[in-house]
Amino acid sequence: MNQTSILLVDDSDDDVELTLRAFRSYGATPDIQVARDGDEAIETLFGSTTMPPRRLPALVLLDLKLPGLTGFEVLSRIRAHPRTRLVPVVILTHSTERTDLADAYGLGANSYVRKPVSFREFVDTAGLLARYWLVLNEVPEPSRSTAVKGPTEPQ
Repeated sequence: MNQTSILLVDDSDDDVELTLRAFRSYGATPDIQVARDGDEAIETLFGSTTMPPRRLPALVLLDLKLPGLTGFEVLSRIRAHPRTRLVPVVILTHSTERTDLADAYGLGANSYVRKPVSFREFVDTAGLLARYWLVLNEVPEPSRSTAVKGPTEPQ
């Protein structure tokens, strides 16, 4: 995995710009690819008939309320596929619905973060996300992430 890349999945131009500014203001300069809806996120991760899949990001920041495929559907597809099932996914949303929180974790989200209202808080949050997920967090080697053996399979 490219350890400095992020896939940001968000349909709000304002939220995308705020997120990009927050990472820059914090001093984090990861390669951030933006997908504006769930379908574009899936195409970015898995490719399409006209485009091969790109390198996997080190982190997916995923909004829940998206046109087309919802964030829940994107998360479900990420977790269902051997290529992407171990990619960290952080839900970054305005939703305060307790059911959204429970459903996101139930589908395999690694974290659930509500988007802060003030820019200063957003910068602080972006800094924490960048530091934890791009610096401190350790991930398995890509070759291992697609070949996880079950307990009854030979090692």
